[in-house]
Amino acid sequence: MILSSTVPRATPVRAHPVPVKRSLESARRTAAAASHLTRVSLEAGDGANDGAVTSEQVRSPWPRGSVVLLTGAAAVVVLGGVHAVRGILGPVFLALVLTIVAHPLRRYLRRWLPEWLVSTTCVLVVFLVVAGLAVMLVLSVARFGTMLATYQDEFQKLVDDGVAWLHRIGVSDDQISGLASSFDLGRLSGVVGAALADLAGVLSSLVFILALCLFMAIDGSRFPERLVAAGAARSYLVRALAGFAVGTRRYLVVSTVFGLIVAALDTIALAILDIPAPWVWGVLAFLTNYIPNIGFVIGLIPPAILALLDDGFGKMVLVIVIYSALNLVIQSGIQPKVVGDAVGLSTTLTFVSLVFWAFIIGPVGAIMAVPLSLLVRALLVDADPSTGWLVPLIANRDAEEPAPDRS
Repeated sequence: MILSSTVPRATPVRAHPVPVKRSLESARRTAAAASHLTRVSLEAGDGANDGAVTSEQVRSPWPRGSVVLLTGAAAVVVLGGVHAVRGILGPVFLALVLTIVAHPLRRYLRRWLPEWLVSTTCVLVVFLVVAGLAVMLVLSVARFGTMLATYQDEFQKLVDDGVAWLHRIGVSDDQISGLASSFDLGRLSGVVGAALADLAGVLSSLVFILALCLFMAIDGSRFPERLVAAGAARSYLVRALAGFAVGTRRYLVVSTVFGLIVAALDTIALAILDIPAPWVWGVLAFLTNYIPNIGFVIGLIPPAILALLDDGFGKMVLVIVIYSALNLVIQSGIQPKVVGDAVGLSTTLTFVSLVFWAFIIGPVGAIMAVPLSLLVRALLVDADPSTGWLVPLIANRDAEEPAPDRS
């Protein structure tokens, strides 16, 4: 009793309701203001976003200029690395494209054949096609080199006629001698020989490409199923990769069809003009058609030079006019429009990608310029829903869902 009476009772501490009420009231006002701003921004829009927060409403803490500079610097570093290892990445990407092209054949054969036989058949078909195209290209270049050696007298006569014409118009002897010394058929033959040596190096890498195709064909037996399973977590990325595969197959199909048309017309025109070995230059025109926009210029050089050496400037001009009329109408007029509609790349972007990827990767980049651009678009644009506004800027149509694979 004494102890209990002497111990003082603890005074209860009362909470101060005023600051708490003020904090709650401030939070409510902030939430209401944010809700009002969101409602106003959505009402001000066109209603196409259906309440989704757009990229314009989410502001980066970094200034836009800093983001652009950092992104550009990162792109330069990445492209510099790609350029440094282009000898490896070029064949790897070529093998990937060939595996994608052969995938419809795999789907057809696996209905009746075991998986190992399907993979082996696809690899053999791809190798035979690539080896056949490479051999035809080597034979065309070699044929051009051997034919040039037989026109030494005609070439010298053209040089003499040119020197006489320069004398008649009053050009000095020093200028004429310097100009005449620069015309040497042996130099042109040397250029052809160097190109032939480069093609032989490309043929030696076919073994590496064949091994890559074999491994990719084995891995690709179950890859579509795994890709579908990954779509549950990364649906946009999976659809973008599927669109890249479909676009690559469409591009190669369109290029092959137009290449056959151009090759047939060029062969008929050269045969009518009595140009030596017209079928060889028709094959060359078909092969160079896979190089966008400027491929026909490469295919034009051999028949134009042979026309000059065989029958003078008149026939050379006629060959150039006929080639330009056929190829400019088909390759530069109709084909880019069809390719753009098929894969979703504008004509300007197709041409720029040719120059760009040829510089980054080399000759393989020139041939695979459109598939490389499609891969970049799939990874940087189609895989990110917030960058859908870029699609109308880089394609020939408005943004839309990826087309189903019917190839």
